[in-house]
Amino acid sequence: MRQSSMFHGGIFGACACVYIKGREGIDLPHNPATRTPKPREGPPAVSMASTLTTICSPGGGVTSSSSAAAAEQDCRRQYAPSVWGDFFIAHQLCTPEELLSTQQKASAKKEEVRRILLAADAAAVTSGDDDLVARKLELVDALQRLGVDYHYKEEIDALLRAVHEDHHDHGASASSHDLYVTSLRFYLLRKHGYTVSSDVFAKFRDEQGNISSDDDMTTLMMLYDAAHMRTRGEDILDNIIVFNKSRLETVVKSENLEPDLAEEVTITLETTRFRRAERVEARRFISVYEKKATRDDTILEFAKLDYNIVQAVYCDELKQLSMWWKDLRSQVDMTFSRDRLVEMYFWMTVIVYEPDYSYSRIMLTKLVLYIALLDDIYDNYSTTDESNIFTTAFKRWDDKAVEEQIPQHLRNFYKSVIRTADEIVAELKVQNNKNSEVVREVMFHVAESYHAEVKWRDEQYVPADVDEHLQISLGSIMAMQVVVLTFVSMGDVTTREIIDWAFTYPRMIRAVTAMARILNDIMSYEREQASDHMASTVQTCMKQYGVTVEEAIEKLKFICEEAWMDIVQGCLDQKYPMAILHKVVSVGRSLDFIYKREDSYTLPSNLKDTITSLYTKLVV
Repeated sequence: MRQSSMFHGGIFGACACVYIKGREGIDLPHNPATRTPKPREGPPAVSMASTLTTICSPGGGVTSSSSAAAAEQDCRRQYAPSVWGDFFIAHQLCTPEELLSTQQKASAKKEEVRRILLAADAAAVTSGDDDLVARKLELVDALQRLGVDYHYKEEIDALLRAVHEDHHDHGASASSHDLYVTSLRFYLLRKHGYTVSSDVFAKFRDEQGNISSDDDMTTLMMLYDAAHMRTRGEDILDNIIVFNKSRLETVVKSENLEPDLAEEVTITLETTRFRRAERVEARRFISVYEKKATRDDTILEFAKLDYNIVQAVYCDELKQLSMWWKDLRSQVDMTFSRDRLVEMYFWMTVIVYEPDYSYSRIMLTKLVLYIALLDDIYDNYSTTDESNIFTTAFKRWDDKAVEEQIPQHLRNFYKSVIRTADEIVAELKVQNNKNSEVVREVMFHVAESYHAEVKWRDEQYVPADVDEHLQISLGSIMAMQVVVLTFVSMGDVTTREIIDWAFTYPRMIRAVTAMARILNDIMSYEREQASDHMASTVQTCMKQYGVTVEEAIEKLKFICEEAWMDIVQGCLDQKYPMAILHKVVSVGRSLDFIYKREDSYTLPSNLKDTITSLYTKLVV
């Protein structure tokens, strides 16, 4: 196998190369690298052809050679097999008759909930009426956390707009003197792109300048969540986070809390509300909401019915994709790669969860799976010459390239990438999608980015500091490309201007991409030490500051916190529709979830319980 690259990938890839200036004045990665590679040091790489034909047979079997068997074992050691196999091909969540009955019940409950929401919006708010404001805001928050807010976007927007206008028009007289109401309003308004000053919290400071809620855990958690809607330079929110994190940690360690409340505090400390994966949070919060004395039983029942209906949609999509994946694997040797169809589908569902976006999830799962497979090819098995050949063939994008250029062992894979991408472009055109050709642009960009990483590998280049590393490595972590494909899949809401904006790595998308790079590096660092590892942001940070691994990781985590500030700022700037901006947020949430404790895509056992609850068990 070839020598390891200096920059590594994970699911989204490896490294990019030269710099360009984005529209917002940020230095950006661009592809491909133009410098002539220096001779490679160390042992020569074994070609992909010899690796895949000598070690791994087309069906995944092992040759009779004991050395080949040992090599294959080494080849597979880094990738655990699929946890799911063909499970979802035969899986049936419920019968058609049961689904129809659920849909009929949900239809009636949906309108009942709408009436509840409209009644709340119609209720007049007078100055200082904190209880009424709290009930309105709590209703919106509950619908969002239960995962049914997509049914009521217009009603929720109208309610929040009225709350914002009341606060804006009346200033201090409309400002709540209740810390919980102030925190909830601040959180929800900023979440939806409304500009609200962090000065609303100034009045709650004590003599030491801290803001706390004494022993009220609900208020303390809400304040903590609200403070995480900060942007750069908001010192008052920075101080709230530091002080209240310490308070929450102290209280939860005291063991004086009820178990359910202690669990909520622990979850809040682990992942603040804005950053949680929406469908995962919906499944969890249904159980939490059911235990609340203040719950609305109509809303609860509708949330359960709707969750089960959406589950059925997901399972049908998983069945289609599993059959496609099984057929693909029967035609193309993929023993070199990660078998992660179900995990990839889950990942894309975190980004685009709404049931109406069924085609988006299917399209994204297929294309990003190919991106991950390309990552495995370039990162594990390509010599420089083979990388050149494969990338040149991608630029041609035709069948002639198969016979003239592509090595025999990669021809079926190359043809499958081209065929699937062309089919998706054709399907998008049938849907009158004006950005369908962008799919090919993205796939060109992917191949060039991975090829660029091979060039940097050959140069044995190690960046001087983390900033330089990110300038180089953002392009091939593939987060930007996934954002672009998500935009394309959304149809008419996406203009070509939005696509071009994303390709320039504006601050909001650069933030998500930097987060992808750093979180991937942090979670893969230990595994790298067991093999011929690459220079990651962790190692670069250690070198830059002369610190330990643990200290470097803490510094990198702060860069991720700054990235979230830029994401929030992007929502407040509202340069494009919130439907677009919220998908950038969802990509950030997906990264936070996948890399929370481990690289859950490469090591999927951590996702098994989550996927089981989301796709195999009805909510009762």
